[in-house]
Amino acid sequence: MGFFGYYAVLGPNGILAYRDYSRKLAQRQAYYACLDKARSELRNRVALLDPRHADPDMVDELVRKQLNVAHPDEFIMPLGTGTGNADRCAGTVDG
Repeated sequence: MGFFGYYAVLGPNGILAYRDYSRKLAQRQAYYACLDKARSELRNRVALLDPRHADPDMVDELVRKQLNVAHPDEFIMPLGTGTGNADRCAGTVDG
């Protein structure tokens, strides 16, 4: 009885391990929410680049980015480090 009681409380699937499972579940749900948000942002950008009706502002942004050109009266200010959407979510889960 002591053996089964010990593993029911302190074993790998015991009562004390439940807290760790709950913490990991919360982390994974936060990670999934972050990835879901990144996926919806990418889906929006893809929709704006649809060949049948491309958004002129998005096309202009991508052309300028790829060709590295700007008008003489424009000032370019970088907004981020350029990391991808998945990299932004990588800190929300511990392996």
